[in-house]
Amino acid sequence: MAGLITAKQPTLAERYEQFKAVCEDRFDILKDNEEELNRIFIDIYGLQDELTPDVAPKDVTVHRIFDSKDDVPDDLQGSNYVLTKEGVMKSLLSYAVGCLFGRYSLDTPGLAYAGGEWDAGKYQTFIPDDDNVVPITDEEYFDDDLPSFICAWLKKAFGRENFESNLEFLTDALRTRGTTPKEKLRNYFLKNFYKDHCKTYQKRPIYWLFDSDKENGFKAFVYIHRWTQDTEGRVLLYLHKVQSKYETELRAIDMNLENLSDKRRAARLEKRKDHLQKQLAEIKDYDEILDHMANEQLTMDLDDGVKVNYEKMQTDREGVLYSILAKLK
Repeated sequence: MAGLITAKQPTLAERYEQFKAVCEDRFDILKDNEEELNRIFIDIYGLQDELTPDVAPKDVTVHRIFDSKDDVPDDLQGSNYVLTKEGVMKSLLSYAVGCLFGRYSLDTPGLAYAGGEWDAGKYQTFIPDDDNVVPITDEEYFDDDLPSFICAWLKKAFGRENFESNLEFLTDALRTRGTTPKEKLRNYFLKNFYKDHCKTYQKRPIYWLFDSDKENGFKAFVYIHRWTQDTEGRVLLYLHKVQSKYETELRAIDMNLENLSDKRRAARLEKRKDHLQKQLAEIKDYDEILDHMANEQLTMDLDDGVKVNYEKMQTDREGVLYSILAKLK
């Protein structure tokens, strides 16, 4: 319609400030209510000389948000109800990963899927990953890896027009290394997300990380409520794709080095080549144990709990344990 004016969608930074203000109002209301109740009971029992109605801020059991730990006042030190911008953004990413796997939906309040029959009708705005395997590599080899999915989710949840500024705001809060927002996002998922996830879920993670080892040769996340006997086999297919990417890049590096006169660039390529060779060796070793476990086609009983299943899905039918999942931190 000509002349139609659409409202500009708030940026993530604006949404964060709104959320912080809501939490602050909630804190003030609860504190005032608790102090009013204290005054009432003090008056009823005549305890004016013995008690004060004041409630210490750290005893108010709703969250307050501060931009950094340095901004937290002394009277809130030690409170379990203090959040920082970093923590809020990490919680947002945890929710985004949940949307990626279908645990949550931008169209459905609360849990959208935690086992049982899958209802595709719950997902309209953002469609979850179809095979329950999302890889994460230290370079962007795939357009459907974890950082790419997160970027797509951010556009759907907060608008395409604000995507660049939203991504910058989000990744700056994470305090991870990188020269660009996308590098920071990738490094967070490579290095810190699983540790944060395990901490949040008290070492009972619901998103499991397949991890080849310290060289970050291969990593992939799956959602346990969508685990099937074919899950490890699908992960193996992604590992082979990553291996092919490494081999292709190594061939390209060798071709470039043959005719390269720039010593500085040659040194960078040699360093990259050494890193890729280590990653390739790592995933070839990992391939053997993952292939073995994929052939087992194990199924889990979620009623046994995460801890039992975490070991069970790494133990073959002969009772031998193969470490295909990241250690619980």
